[in-house]
Amino acid sequence: MQKSRLKYLQLLSEKYPSIQAASTAIINFSAQLQLPKGTEHFLSDIHGENEAFQHVVRNGAGSISRKLDEMFANSMSKIERRKLATLIYYPELKTPLMLQSVTDKDEWSRLTLVRLVKFSRSLSAKYRRETIRNLLPKHLRETIEELLYDQEMVEHKVAYHQNQIDTIISTNSTQDFIIGLSELIQRLAVERLHIIGDIYDRGPGAHLILDDLMEHHQVDIQWGNHDILWMGAAAGSEACIANVIRFCLRYGNMETLDNGYGISLLPLASFALETYKDDPCTLFAPKISADSAFTSQEKKLMSQMHKAIAIIQFKLESQIIKNRPHYQMQERLLLEKVDYSKGVITLDGIEYPLLDTFFPTINPKKPDVLTDEEQAVVDKLKLSFLNSKKLQQHVRFLFSKGSLYLIHDGNLLYHGCIAMNDDSEFMNFNVDGKSFFGKEFLDRCDLLSRQGYFASDKPTLKKYGMDAMWFLWCAPQSPLFGKDKMATFERYFIADKVTHKENRNAYYTLRDDEENAIKIMKEFGMNPDQGCIINGHVPVKVAKGERPIKANGKLIVIDGGFSKAYQKETGIAGYTLISNSRGLLLAAHQPFESTQKAVSEELDIDTVTEIIHQHPFRMRVRDTDRGREMQEKIDELGELLLGYREGFIKEH
Repeated sequence: MQKSRLKYLQLLSEKYPSIQAASTAIINFSAQLQLPKGTEHFLSDIHGENEAFQHVVRNGAGSISRKLDEMFANSMSKIERRKLATLIYYPELKTPLMLQSVTDKDEWSRLTLVRLVKFSRSLSAKYRRETIRNLLPKHLRETIEELLYDQEMVEHKVAYHQNQIDTIISTNSTQDFIIGLSELIQRLAVERLHIIGDIYDRGPGAHLILDDLMEHHQVDIQWGNHDILWMGAAAGSEACIANVIRFCLRYGNMETLDNGYGISLLPLASFALETYKDDPCTLFAPKISADSAFTSQEKKLMSQMHKAIAIIQFKLESQIIKNRPHYQMQERLLLEKVDYSKGVITLDGIEYPLLDTFFPTINPKKPDVLTDEEQAVVDKLKLSFLNSKKLQQHVRFLFSKGSLYLIHDGNLLYHGCIAMNDDSEFMNFNVDGKSFFGKEFLDRCDLLSRQGYFASDKPTLKKYGMDAMWFLWCAPQSPLFGKDKMATFERYFIADKVTHKENRNAYYTLRDDEENAIKIMKEFGMNPDQGCIINGHVPVKVAKGERPIKANGKLIVIDGGFSKAYQKETGIAGYTLISNSRGLLLAAHQPFESTQKAVSEELDIDTVTEIIHQHPFRMRVRDTDRGREMQEKIDELGELLLGYREGFIKEH
């Protein structure tokens, strides 16, 4: 046996210190391989809509309601099943309401607990006891386990079971156990959650979504362009910070910045009030509903702050573009294309009048240089981002659980695109004499992003990585952005909408072709006959007849519009994908009204599911990546067992 292999087996023996320990592990792992594959749920482009997100996760994309219908169709009315479903989704809110509305609280408690136990038993059939034990709260674990594995057909066990239920009720523990069982059901309904990017921006609750994800038992995240922007801001990228704040001010969405992360915009407000005190900044009025709670004075201040941070952003971005010529973004040096005396800008040889010509902080000879006052504001904002414990906690979680792409069980998951030219060839990105494209380019961008956050002891490396995160947010060749430009300046300052157009990368047309989808899968070392690409980023315009299934089923787009801002355009409120042991199901969701209505009126999200792939046989754990890893562990334990028995490894 090779020395390195022997050394590995000796290390393995520390975890499995005897023949009995190794044998038991082999038995347990081998048995797990025969269990059905767990249900997985894929979501994309949540955009801060925390209530809709929480509901879709709590109801298992509609699977809990469907299973309740299957199990209790003959013993419960439709109204009763709907009430039970709502109780499972929101046990902490619904239980007190239902206890207030029933005449016999004990009888209701007894019947509800029995039904929840029965439903939990059904869902737990494809899990090991140890797995279920780990999903239970410690203080309820022993009792719930007894209820789940009770032998109802054994006479003395029936009385034992009934006494447990009666004692739960008599000790006023009903609500605790309803919550414990309901949360167990939610976790058993979906074993793993995949988030295909864009948790942040638009809606008010990105921080609440991340709190939930950190509590989830099994999750992975593929970063979106809005996520990488906040990650860059948390790392200290000044350009990313300016973009984050501008975006929040543009949509009047300060909840995540202010209440979520405690980031103070007072330095920006003070600067804007002084610098733009006589400027109404009408072009920068926040895009908010007419019935918003903001006063006219608050809206004016937000407009002034909005303009102030936008100008700062344009300056900071110009500096990056000049420092990184290989980004090939020189045409975006727009501040240099402005004739400040005439109030016009020249783009592609055409002169356009500017809608706003008041630029008190811009020196026409050095338009991208921050004034001392602007730099002071940026320094204070940067300190606030760096010192936000909650933001740093969330971003570290995004790095630990996330990446630019993931290959999982034969499927390729990514948010944006694999940049391509019109001829279907992968777009090259050239740096330091080397060309990157496809998988290698995504791997490089992933590495640079991590360096931008973690390489604190290497300032040059960190700065390069932070600039790369800004590149991923808005550059034409970014796999997360996928457009030829981000026309922020044009939308603010130029009336002609021709200049506002942002052309998508050829990928978004080419991905409809099966050959191109196969080409991408092969680029990532995948077997095109097994699995598909799961993509987000661009909403599916169902209202205009678009379909989420592309390339003859090889590519599925699951951004249907979680964000309320997109729902008029898409016609629905999001697609999610469900993968279980039987196949793939596409779930189309209708808009979610509110948690309050879901609880009080038992309003569930209307979900239509469509089977898009049926496995020829029921998939088991052995057919998954986890199963293959488990088989490798079994093989290694087999070697260890042989080592014990042949005497070259000692039992501890």
